Amino acid sequence: MNNAFSFFSSIPIWVYILIVLLALALRDILQKKHTIQHNFPLVGHLRYLIEKIGPELRQYIVANNREELPFNRRQRSWIYASSKKENNYQGFGTDQNMQEAGYVLIKPAMLPYQLPAAHPHHVSNGKDPNHYAVPSAKVIGDYHKRKRPYRPHSVVNVSAMSFGSLSSRAIESLNKGSLQFGNYHNTGEGGLSPYHKFGADVVFNMGTSYFGVRDHDGNFIMEKLVKMTQMNPFVRLIELKLSQGAKPGKGGVLPASKITAEIAEIRQVPMGKDIVSPPYHSAFSDVRSMVTFIEQMAEATGLPIGIKSAVGKTDMWEELADIMVETGKGPDFITIDGGEGGTGAAPPSFADHVALPLVFAFSTVYKIFQKRNLTDKITFIASGKLGLPAQAVMAFSMGADVINVAREAMMSIGCIQAQSCHTNTCPTGIATNNKWLEAGIDPTLKSERFKNYMQTLAKEIIEIAHAAGYEHPCQFGMNDVDISMGDNNRTVSLADNYGYLKTIVPYSGINTLLDCAHLGGNKAGVSVPA
Repeated sequence: MNNAFSFFSSIPIWVYILIVLLALALRDILQKKHTIQHNFPLVGHLRYLIEKIGPELRQYIVANNREELPFNRRQRSWIYASSKKENNYQGFGTDQNMQEAGYVLIKPAMLPYQLPAAHPHHVSNGKDPNHYAVPSAKVIGDYHKRKRPYRPHSVVNVSAMSFGSLSSRAIESLNKGSLQFGNYHNTGEGGLSPYHKFGADVVFNMGTSYFGVRDHDGNFIMEKLVKMTQMNPFVRLIELKLSQGAKPGKGGVLPASKITAEIAEIRQVPMGKDIVSPPYHSAFSDVRSMVTFIEQMAEATGLPIGIKSAVGKTDMWEELADIMVETGKGPDFITIDGGEGGTGAAPPSFADHVALPLVFAFSTVYKIFQKRNLTDKITFIASGKLGLPAQAVMAFSMGADVINVAREAMMSIGCIQAQSCHTNTCPTGIATNNKWLEAGIDPTLKSERFKNYMQTLAKEIIEIAHAAGYEHPCQFGMNDVDISMGDNNRTVSLADNYGYLKTIVPYSGINTLLDCAHLGGNKAGVSVPA
């Protein structure tokens, strides 16, 4: 035994390495699955390695600050710095081409808005932590006289992202951070999980599979919805998801690899196979029966009910508006999801080509309801890459009362845009249920970073409003933003470009909104009677 050990220990290490490489080369030559590896043994592996780490190489080495999509390096850096309370300024002027077609240009007033005298909730020096959680100017459910109307305490909120698509610690971080800042947290269609229950106001998103409020065959059960809302009074809105920007007309998919026993229990689905939501609802079959379904849920729960949809053809939107005029019934809020997509995985053909981008989608729907004098009866929520101040201001100018952010919220808690959300291998532990990867998320730290990001985003939105001469984002109008037309050296206002003027939102001052915030549920972590 000792002689054998002495023999092998006397062989140089490079011999062992050579043997391993020769074995690998032989394996490459004999296998028929990969032509590159067969034709170029050993060296062929580099091709697959470089392909695998290509997105990271482009992010950090190849792409410049402004050219990468969905979010370029400059945008991501601003989010990261904001979440960490680091310097998020830039020097030496803009590095963007301001003449590029579609470039957003916000018009400042000659004299900016002057802040009023100090108020308990509105401190002119900006040191009050609640100062920039700007409430919505509209009360959701007020027009239809719902039993529990709701005024969002923040005009910037968390968009629909399901537990399952996101990890438990990511959801927990967003919910705790939402409580700290005062915004609501949308559950996504994956059901209400324990990680949505740390105190923030919640929007229950209900998709075509009715996760959490269904029977084993996937049919909607009203009694389960009522019980869920009664047992969880922090659920303030119900959002009926018709479609999403990533894949309108196609049901959501959660791969079997991401389904844990906990997710299966929350969604009331079996283990071991992909969860594929149907593209259509079984609780209703047309627009009129959808309105009936909305009213039934509102009556049973007392909550405001809204719809979420991507936008394409307009005939059903026209029909919905006509029914609302005819009956006085319908959704209390409408969430327009841009075709730019979001956190949901989708076939490239859907993500790239199906549904209108947010600016076209929102303006199309808004004009339909404005033509019928319905815009003052509905809260309009916009979603689609709006987690950056200039894009948010454009949405408010076009008629959005509230905006939702998703991917930007993920970045604030550590997402690096690895674009592996659908593989269960997210390196940051945010979009995976791999316990080893997820363990790297500290909800205490990440919730603070999310709160910092939301604080900074809201702060810059309100400061741009002040620069334009306004106190609140609801005061922005279609003539406050110009769009560059490219190489013809012209800019065009949103009003001229999209062919309408936003309906004026009644507004009596920020202090009035804050004094009426009892309709807003939790205000920056303080429980207020509904």
